Amino acid sequence: MKKIALSVLTLSVLTACHSTQPLNTTKPNQKTAQENIMTTPKTQTATIANQTDPHLWLEEVTGEKQLAWVKAHNDKADQALATTPRFRDIEQSILKILNSNEKIPYVGKRGEFYYNFWTDDKHKHGIWRRTTLAEFKKPNPKWEVLLDLDELNAKEGENWVWHGADCLESDYNKCIISLSRGGADADVSREFDLTTKSFVKEGFYRPEAKGGTSWIDENLLYLTNASEHEQTNSGYANTVKLWKRGTPIESAKTIYTANKSHTAVSAGFDETTGLGYVVDAIDFYNTKLFIHNPKTNTLDEVKDLPLLMDKGVYKEFLTLSPKEDWTIGGKTYKAGSYLVANLNDWQNGKQNITVLFEPTDSTSLENVSWTKNYVVLNVLDDVKSVLKVLSIKDFSSVAVKGLPQNGKLDVSAVDDKTSDELWLTVSGFTTPVSLHLFDVKNSTLTKLKSTPSFFKEEDFVVEQHFATSLDGTKVPYFLVHHKDMKKDGDNPTLLYGYGGFEVSLTPSYSGGVGNAWLSKTTKNGKHGVYVLANIRGGGEYGPAWHQAALKDKRHKAYEDFSAVAKDLIAKNITSPKRLGVQGGSNGGLLTGNMLTQYPDLFGAVVIQVPLLDMSRYHKLLAGASWVAEYGDPDKADEWAYIKSFSPYHLFDDKKAYPPVLLTTSTRDDRVHPAHARKMMAKLSEAGKVAYYYENIEGGHGGAANNEQRAYMSALAYEFLWQTLGQ
Repeated sequence: MKKIALSVLTLSVLTACHSTQPLNTTKPNQKTAQENIMTTPKTQTATIANQTDPHLWLEEVTGEKQLAWVKAHNDKADQALATTPRFRDIEQSILKILNSNEKIPYVGKRGEFYYNFWTDDKHKHGIWRRTTLAEFKKPNPKWEVLLDLDELNAKEGENWVWHGADCLESDYNKCIISLSRGGADADVSREFDLTTKSFVKEGFYRPEAKGGTSWIDENLLYLTNASEHEQTNSGYANTVKLWKRGTPIESAKTIYTANKSHTAVSAGFDETTGLGYVVDAIDFYNTKLFIHNPKTNTLDEVKDLPLLMDKGVYKEFLTLSPKEDWTIGGKTYKAGSYLVANLNDWQNGKQNITVLFEPTDSTSLENVSWTKNYVVLNVLDDVKSVLKVLSIKDFSSVAVKGLPQNGKLDVSAVDDKTSDELWLTVSGFTTPVSLHLFDVKNSTLTKLKSTPSFFKEEDFVVEQHFATSLDGTKVPYFLVHHKDMKKDGDNPTLLYGYGGFEVSLTPSYSGGVGNAWLSKTTKNGKHGVYVLANIRGGGEYGPAWHQAALKDKRHKAYEDFSAVAKDLIAKNITSPKRLGVQGGSNGGLLTGNMLTQYPDLFGAVVIQVPLLDMSRYHKLLAGASWVAEYGDPDKADEWAYIKSFSPYHLFDDKKAYPPVLLTTSTRDDRVHPAHARKMMAKLSEAGKVAYYYENIEGGHGGAANNEQRAYMSALAYEFLWQTLGQ
């Protein structure tokens, strides 16, 4: 089962997450069974910002007229971008990387086996498989295949995309597998028997919705299922139920119901305590935490906690991370701290808190991993990873040796109940990914797997710089360039950013970026330059860094990003005609604002699965869940500032704009494709240089298989080379 450390982070599917690998090649006139989950706004006319929106008709997702419009624009983008030798070279190089058998097969331990989901050219939709640790350590492990999605799709006439498996912890013989049609957020849950390697006839089955399940025991589940009458305004589940084996899903007993104005609810269970936990996400950041006892069916809220706090439970511990300074018992705990208390004591009024982490001006907590005897804190210090280890016995600091000192570090427990081992992944812009097994107790590090070099990393240099934003804030960014780069203002440069939802962008290895951008050159031998900006709105420096760009302060994120662009130009690394930007989802809103507010700084703009019409974002699909981030356009005082960062309304057909590539997905059931559609309609009508591509599959991630990912990535890179590299 899922390890319990419940907080609002368990609702990560709600995030308008960034995406650098959009989309796919399926043509939009092909329909799938997923259409039944795509909602169409009921109103086809509306007055927005005192003007009638002539493009509102494009909000109907799968209408014949709308898809004909999509197909016409897709054909133009195909013809302009997907027919060149360079495009085909980039596409094949990325596909080779994605399908490589030398990729690391990341595993999760369940009982005695180690499970992996794998895709390659022979398994386009993937296989779920397992092996032993002894086998996994070998260069070429032997795998036992449990489920082949391509075979399942052929048998059932579907387009299932893997969404994961939750296995019963007591014996690990039964699992709930989640499958999505075409990669949408909505999915189905189906019980699977690991002994027979087949779905259980008349077993647990949850219909398609944005919900989920969690095992309590072999015959009882927690159920969250966003059926028509049990969903929030954001389209997620608002009820938690107990679902007994052999009974219809309709008869599951409700134990908690959230207000429909809230974002979502989630639930989980921990066998070590025999208790369940329910999280009510009131909005994206404010939450309530409840303890549920399945034996007595009692539900109690955890007392005396502010709403604006990440809160969870791990075994006997209550874990707390306040989003703003919190004073209790005469003590003040800084925003971004990580605190623990004994859960049972807390509920009985003994509020003894231990501080495991307190942020500084340069540090924030990226994540936490618990092993049997230790707590491992993954800290970002000026956006660079540092691991700190504490003993669970008394939370004292433990000295460990042998940890990598450079690069991005990701850690997770192998088995938090029986082991003090960690999976440790190391990577960097020019450091291929490697997977290690780290024994915390003995400070031993064993390298298990690594990816090959997908480009000549030794030819490139990584630097960190700080740009000065409009209000004087120092904004870090990473610069990756060829060692022979000349500062002559003529280097094609790609600037990437996100800046929202407390998401941190950290250095990581990408064979695609290395092959398709850094290693490619212009006719006069100029290599691509890559830049990652750590602007406000993200989580690189904790909650304060995020909150500095919330709602009416959103402009700070855009000022930061433009400051990085100006710094690159001032350093003579590039120039406006050679500088491009790319971002997806909230990052698409970012690049949409670069287009409309700072067009003179850029020579090309890539906008992927974006939010753009900020007057209606909260009425479309999951948009209502992001009001805590952006504000409520229905409130006049909030619309007054929201309209200042709504690219759809900032667009001026009389202004000059750099060339634009807009991409989205018909099957995105998180950020509505109408954002990109309507913006493209404005650009097209004004005669601007713009390309548009919308794929039928892939959901918010935009792709259902590696071929589609390679195609859409190549489309973006070809556009950038055509506009910046000539």
